[in-house]
Amino acid sequence: MSLTEIALIVIAVAVCILLFTLIPTLLAIKRTAASVADLADMVQDELKPTLKELTGVLAELKTVGGGIAEHTNDVKRFMAALGETGDNLSTINRSASLVTGVLSATSVWATGAKVAGKYLFEQFLKKRGGV
Repeated sequence: MSLTEIALIVIAVAVCILLFTLIPTLLAIKRTAASVADLADMVQDELKPTLKELTGVLAELKTVGGGIAEHTNDVKRFMAALGETGDNLSTINRSASLVTGVLSATSVWATGAKVAGKYLFEQFLKKRGGV
C-alpha cells in the first residue's frame, strides 16, 4: 500500500465520521425548523382573534372616551352652577343675618319705647291725680 492510498483511506474514513456526526445534527435542525414552523402557525392562528378582540376593545374605549369628553362640559357647567348656588346661599345667609339683627334691634327699641311710654303715662297719671 502506498502513501497515497493510505491518505485516501484516512480521508474516506474522516468523511464517513464527519457524515455520521452531521446526520443527527441535520435531523435535529430539521425537527427544530418544523417545530418553529408549527409554533409560528399556532401563534398566527391564536394572534389573529386576539388582535380582532383588541381592535374591538380599542373601539369601545374610543367610544367611552368620546362619551366622557362629551359629558365633561356638562360636569363643568354643573359645577359652575353649584358654585353660583353656593354664592347665592351665602348672600341669602348674610341678608338673613342682617334682617335678624335689624329685627333684634327693633325689638329692643320697641321694648324700650313701651317701658318709657308706660313710665311717662304713670308719671302723667300721678301728676294729674295729684293736681
